[in-house]
Amino acid sequence: MQDHLTGSSLKAARTIPDCPDHGDVGEEISRGRRKFLKSAGLVSTGMVLASVLPFQRAPFGALSSPAYAASSVIESKEELTVLQQSPVCLDTPAHLLDDLVTPLRRHFVRNNGVPPSDSGADGWKIEIHGLVEQPASFTIEELRNTFETVTRQLVLECAGNGRAFFKPEVPGCQWALGAVACSEWTGVRLADILHWCGVRREAVYTAHEGADTHLSGTQGRLTISRGIPIDKALDPGNLVAFGMNGKALHPLHGAPVRLLVPGWPGSCSQKWLTRIGLIDNVHDGPGMTGNSYRVPRHPVLPGEEAQPGSAEVIHSMPVKSLITSIADGTEVDDRTIDVAGHAWAGDRVVSTVDVSIDFGASWQKADLQPPRNAYAWQRWSATVEFPVRGHYEIWSRATDDRGIGQPFDVAWNSKGYLNNSVHRLAVQVTG
Repeated sequence: MQDHLTGSSLKAARTIPDCPDHGDVGEEISRGRRKFLKSAGLVSTGMVLASVLPFQRAPFGALSSPAYAASSVIESKEELTVLQQSPVCLDTPAHLLDDLVTPLRRHFVRNNGVPPSDSGADGWKIEIHGLVEQPASFTIEELRNTFETVTRQLVLECAGNGRAFFKPEVPGCQWALGAVACSEWTGVRLADILHWCGVRREAVYTAHEGADTHLSGTQGRLTISRGIPIDKALDPGNLVAFGMNGKALHPLHGAPVRLLVPGWPGSCSQKWLTRIGLIDNVHDGPGMTGNSYRVPRHPVLPGEEAQPGSAEVIHSMPVKSLITSIADGTEVDDRTIDVAGHAWAGDRVVSTVDVSIDFGASWQKADLQPPRNAYAWQRWSATVEFPVRGHYEIWSRATDDRGIGQPFDVAWNSKGYLNNSVHRLAVQVTG
């Protein structure tokens, strides 16, 4: 069974790009989206400001509005931005992420292939195999009966969130700001399952598989198969989840069961989970090789591709914040307003959030709440006072518990990963 995970079948599967984030297919989709935006124009969530007011560059909120409605993809996601329909990718405008617990209808969608046509729980099994003392398979009911069921608020973020703001432009799904969410997930700890099966000393990595099928239609070809180091796999924050926000998983979010690896790129959190293998090397499945979900070890010139073998796999996601209580381009008639949002920091905790209304010349500290549990985002709030009427930008900047803060611009890489720049949005003060 291990040859299926690391051998010739997976190497053959990598000859054609497996998802728009890491291949020529993504470049074609990206060019098509840019062509569409040029012909259709951008639609603002509030007053259209970026097109008529001078900026050094457009604030990050300027691209966050729907190009067309999501209702053509799924009825419950009408508010979201359709970036692709095959595979389905839906971005959430930032101001729709104000809930502490992200509701289903506002949770972004990032698919790589075709979801299984039958996502019912009856008969579904998850196989644990490879370098374990006791290989096993579990139905969802057996997971419930064998292990403790827990519920956690967990941040899930795509590594390409913010890709739309890279200059020069990069191929791939052009996420603005909303490929992130913090819903409430219910399931059993992955660590409990692995301890029950017995992790052998030789095991260094996991390899995940799901039931979605490749866009090419090729039978047996994996869409995406990611893995994580054993130390991370044994983190009690990881879940094999069968519930979301108090209900069974939705088919678009991996029903009937999925993996949740919070703090790391969302691609590690396999949907429609069927198998987890433990192996003695870094997994080489689709989405694990070349520059897929990797960033250069050394800074590169914008527009320059990292040299082969010089990129490293993305592990913990960087510190980040988002202003969610107000939409970009909003007109306000009061010079004193309350603003709020969320902040998160991968495997770490956010220690401070600061807010600026004068392009970073001065900052004020926001009130910051602790996370509800490990890997949940943290709510922040502040009251800002504008000295006179006119045009302003509101900026938010988070700093984690190691003193690392959000940068003011993008650290460029050819795949458009890990854009955690300071969040900016524009407001027009009329009062």
